[in-house]
Formats: sequence, structure tokens, C-alpha cells
Amino acid sequence: MTNHFTLSGTGVAIVTPFHNYGTIDFGSLEKLLEHVINGGVDFIVSLGTTSEAATLTGDEKDAVMAFVKDTVNGRVPLVMGMGGNSTQSVVSKIKNTDFTGVEAILSVAPYYNKPNQKGLYNHFKSIAGASPVPVILYNVPGRTSCNLTAETTLRLAHDFENIAAVKEASGNLNQVMEILRLRPDGFKVFSGDDALTYPLVSLGADGVISVVANAYPHDFSELVRLMNKKQFDDALKLHYKLLPFISQIFADGNPAGIKAALEIMGIMKNNLRLPMVKANKAVFMALGKFIEAYQQLKT
Repeated sequence: MTNHFTLSGTGVAIVTPFHNYGTIDFGSLEKLLEHVINGGVDFIVSLGTTSEAATLTGDEKDAVMAFVKDTVNGRVPLVMGMGGNSTQSVVSKIKNTDFTGVEAILSVAPYYNKPNQKGLYNHFKSIAGASPVPVILYNVPGRTSCNLTAETTLRLAHDFENIAAVKEASGNLNQVMEILRLRPDGFKVFSGDDALTYPLVSLGADGVISVVANAYPHDFSELVRLMNKKQFDDALKLHYKLLPFISQIFADGNPAGIKAALEIMGIMKNNLRLPMVKANKAVFMALGKFIEAYQQLKT
């Protein structure tokens, strides 16, 4: 099987800004979208984990996606987060969604239920059968409590032409290398861990779906572009420049860290929805020091 899925490079999993009183801040969302597009990201992922999609109502998700489509207006490709732990519900949502302007869906492995590999295979088989656009598998066992193994990922990639990619956030380099070694032609592998982007792209991964790129879209996109041009030394310098920031934005939960950084940068307010709360004071101060020092390096 050969598929013709074209996304690669740096995707950004955008956050959802909120007003102080809890509603969606569409003005700040527009500002963030312009920031990442002008920063040169290759594609945008809306309604992923970093968007706090689990706390959004169905109507809010529809409103966010409609706003993102309208604001982006075809300037970069869009990927829509669409997953869950009820296969029937996900399939129903797919069948009732207008995918105009959407390049692909990103579908997380079912959480909480802890299905075995047969269950995972049949879950994604059902999604592939319903989806009119390519499917990006999302493996993040630290959040879902189940790991989509390399064997299952590869079986899905070979069996279903529209299962076109995987966002791998297992942190298991052996597992990712096995997928890279045996994947069918055209099947894409994206890093789901910002800190592992450099090693994974050096091993053959096609890019990243990034949290860091919300704040530093130009530099993180440039890191991946340098890797793809085999300019490994220059890319490694950027990797180590950004590594302390990466550590801090995940030190007290995602998206708490990146929202703190975006407030410091003047892009949006640092508001989250329960059960997520703001990053602790130590993380906020460390991010402030990094952002100030990083800005001075660039001026």
C-alpha cells in the first residue's frame, strides 16, 4: 500500500484561549493563529489535547473549528482533533461533520477503557471506514493508559490506505524506530514529544506536532527544516537553545506551561478550565526569565 498524504514538517497543536470568566476568547485565538502562521508552521492542529478539548462542549468545538477554518482561510493545512473512548460516538461524530477545509483528523487512542491491541485495531478500523479524510493515529500512553504498539500501528498502516500517519508520543525510541523501519511507503511519523523531535527526525520521522511552536513557531519550524536539509549541527544548536523552555512548559502540566508562556509573551491570558489550573509560580518565573533572555539573544 502506498498513500499520498502530503503533510510533513512542523504542525502546531494550538491552545484554546479563555476569558477570565471562562468563555472562549476568539480575539486571542485569532492573534495566536496569526502568530503561528506568520512564524512559518507547516500545518495547524485544532482540538487536540493542548486545546483542552476534553473540557469543551460539542457546540464550543464546532465554534472553534469554524473560527479556525475562517481565520486560516487555506493559508496552511488544518488537522482536526477527533477522538474518544467510545468508538460508536467517534464514528457518529465523523459522519455528521463537514470536513471542508480539513486535511486530516488526529484521533487519540481510546483512554480510560484500556483496550487491548485487538480492541485498538478495531477502533481505528471503524474510524478509517467512516472518515472521508486521512486519519493520523495518536499514541500517547502517558495520558490514555494504553499503548498502541508498533505491531498494531504497522498493521493499521498497511491495512487501511486512509490511515496515513501516526503522532508518536510514547517516548519509546525502540517502538518508533520499528515503525520507521517497517512502515509502508507514504506513511508519515510525527514526533509527539517536542524534546524528542531532533532524535526522531534524525532517525527518519517526518516532523512534529508541537506544543512549543505555539510560542516559538519560527524557531521550532526552522529546527525541523534544518534537519530535513541535513544541517544537523545548526539544528542541534536550536534544539539545545529551546530545551530549557521545553522542560519548563511541561513541568507543571500541559497546557498550563504553554499558556503561562503565551501570557508572558502578550499573546493571550493565562486562563484554563478545571481540572487544569495555572502553572505554579516557580514555573511561571522560570519561563519569564527564559523568554526575556531568549528575546535578548535575538535582538
